[in-house]
Amino acid sequence: MRTFDTKAFEPAIGWARRHEGKISALSLAGGFAFDSWAFGRIDHARTQAVFIVYLLAAGISIAVLHGLESRPDGRKPSDKTRTGLIFVTQFMLGCLLSGFCVFYIRSASITSSWPFLLGMAAIFIGNEYMRRYHARLVFSALLFFFVLYSYSILLVPLVIHRIGRIPFLISGAIAVVIFFFYMQALARLGNERYRGARMQIFAGMMLITIFLNSVYFLRVLPPLPLVLTDAGVYHQVKRAGADFQAQQEEEPPEWQALFGTHAIMHVQKGAKLYLYNAVFSPRGLDTRIVHDWQWLQPGKGWISQQRISVPIQGGREDGYRFFTTKSSPRPGQWQVNIQTFDGRAMGRVRFAVEEQAVTPAMGTRILK
Repeated sequence: MRTFDTKAFEPAIGWARRHEGKISALSLAGGFAFDSWAFGRIDHARTQAVFIVYLLAAGISIAVLHGLESRPDGRKPSDKTRTGLIFVTQFMLGCLLSGFCVFYIRSASITSSWPFLLGMAAIFIGNEYMRRYHARLVFSALLFFFVLYSYSILLVPLVIHRIGRIPFLISGAIAVVIFFFYMQALARLGNERYRGARMQIFAGMMLITIFLNSVYFLRVLPPLPLVLTDAGVYHQVKRAGADFQAQQEEEPPEWQALFGTHAIMHVQKGAKLYLYNAVFSPRGLDTRIVHDWQWLQPGKGWISQQRISVPIQGGREDGYRFFTTKSSPRPGQWQVNIQTFDGRAMGRVRFAVEEQAVTPAMGTRILK
């Protein structure tokens, strides 16, 4: 019977070690791209099951490594065991952070939420490149607390079918209570090692809690679990059977927006403009969305012309569809901020208005 010769793989292993940084970067990008494709709706049971499995696996691997490292010197874990547990911890936390990034980016308005998204991305990338720090209880415990808190922010609105300050504060309370009992379990597994790290862990908990509450109350945190799936300005919007039908100008082409310009709406005096959007909300979560129509007044900046609040219902795959109108919009630069009822930005549509005597050439677009 032939034995398995591992020497044949030594060149490949050596190459992988020499290019570990590049492989990590490619794995990071590939894993995030896969999560973006694989994760479906935030309210699907399968999505929540995956998150819970990741959390349990990460928590267990941290606890097991802590218990083994707390043993006397003669009974410390081997290098292979330590490396394996560190890998599991890093992998599970990385999967959680990647999933959170996917959903936070889907829900975010980049113009208002970019500081939080940048911080989330930095934590995600740091987890991939700080492998040796996962052996330290303080680092792994605080990273676990951060993902636990982030998951609570995502989960609570799905359970109680509400968004706003109260669900957010409930999320924080749940995360702190669960983490407190988790720390008690770690203390039983290795009290001496835990006592040496507990003050640093407590200080880190305070900083993480302050950070997440700050980005929430400064309205930087994305309005999870809501997602703006479609938005645009048109000359007319009406329901056509199961769909919506819109009239849009054939010029200028939509690609102009990619180069820093915005659509120009040519209107006749007294005409209306329609702002259509679709907002995804999980089943059972009914809320209100606000359209804030603003006009750029020279020398004074953006001035709100009208704010329209619309109740929406959750559950539709492609989002709840509705539109608001503005009669006789004055010429100039316009924007419509699409917000939650408490002022969290979901998106923005910018355009310019020019008056002309004749109706512009238009085409019909079906809005799903």
